[in-house]
Amino acid sequence: MIIIIMGVSGSGKSTIAKLLAEKTGLHYYDADDFHPQSNIYKMKNGEALNDIDRKPWLLILAEKLQTWEHQKGAILACSALKESYRELLSSQSEKIKWVYLKGSFETIKNRIESRTGHFMNSKLLQSQFDTLEPPTYGIHIAIDQTPLQITTQILHKI
Repeated sequence: MIIIIMGVSGSGKSTIAKLLAEKTGLHYYDADDFHPQSNIYKMKNGEALNDIDRKPWLLILAEKLQTWEHQKGAILACSALKESYRELLSSQSEKIKWVYLKGSFETIKNRIESRTGHFMNSKLLQSQFDTLEPPTYGIHIAIDQTPLQITTQILHKI
């Protein structure tokens, strides 16, 4: 089983994915770890990524998902903001369960501004909300709860 935790930066993807990994025994991966250095450089400098920047990253992730699906499975924290990105990620894997973490701009902006050591800054958040195409499928979870409450809801729905 593959579970992809998606949403804009600051929505809690990594936190929830790590908790789910602990509860399920599946391996946790963060899609940010697979970005080319050029993408990280752009984001650190406050530049939003475009579809051309994201495509090689998404192709790498799609291959990884196929590999992980044939192994034990995995939980991936990945923004997957557009439907075309989710389609590309799903192109090599048939057993993806999507979880969309949704929250308000202000809530997420406050979260981003309070964290340190991450290449994403609050200046890029508006571009993520502008790009976001919420899925019409999968599990939708509001982020105005504790991580444990969110994780419990996801496990119950899966």
